[in-house]
Amino acid sequence: MRCEIDHLVVAAPTLAGGAGWVERALGVAPGPGGAHPRMGTHNLLLRLGASQFLEVIAPDPAAARPDRPRWFALDELAPDAAPRLAGWVARTEDLRGCPAALLCEAGAIETMTRGARQWLITIPPDGRLPRGGALPMLIEWQSPRAPAGAGLPDAGCALAALGLRHPQPERLQELLALAGLAERVATEPGAPGLWADIATPAGLRRLEATS
Repeated sequence: MRCEIDHLVVAAPTLAGGAGWVERALGVAPGPGGAHPRMGTHNLLLRLGASQFLEVIAPDPAAARPDRPRWFALDELAPDAAPRLAGWVARTEDLRGCPAALLCEAGAIETMTRGARQWLITIPPDGRLPRGGALPMLIEWQSPRAPAGAGLPDAGCALAALGLRHPQPERLQELLALAGLAERVATEPGAPGLWADIATPAGLRRLEATS
């Protein structure tokens, strides 16, 4: 099994607040995204290279509240909470073929849509992030099969490095190895979370889970 880093997720109480946070941090504003009807959320997107992107996601005030917890722990955000780098998503060509130990941590496989795009993704039933955001949710793009970031305009940004923190870094490394990701990211002990170094037109900038 070999997964690839697909996208980073910035969670925010409102889409405008999340977009402003990203623009202040990177000097580049995310562009249009869409809505996720099953989850009652909507997003904005920023390309981070040929096959990676950053997603700003928030509850959609125009959508009915879903009869389940929203993904990316959005229901845990207070209305005045600061946006944050909450988690990340790794893609695979065969989600159902992933090791059972990895799927047990990543969540149940579900079908999701945004406009004409359809994909399979793992979502923990309580809506929380696997290992507090240190472990990725897993995605398999279905229609079209190309990553969502491939069709976004080039803003001159790219993911330079991704780092993960967890109080059990050895176990985290074991799980990442099952996905073929252990050599693609840095891991360190600490409270669960992550950071990302982004190359921008203004130089290297860092996004933090707590910033």
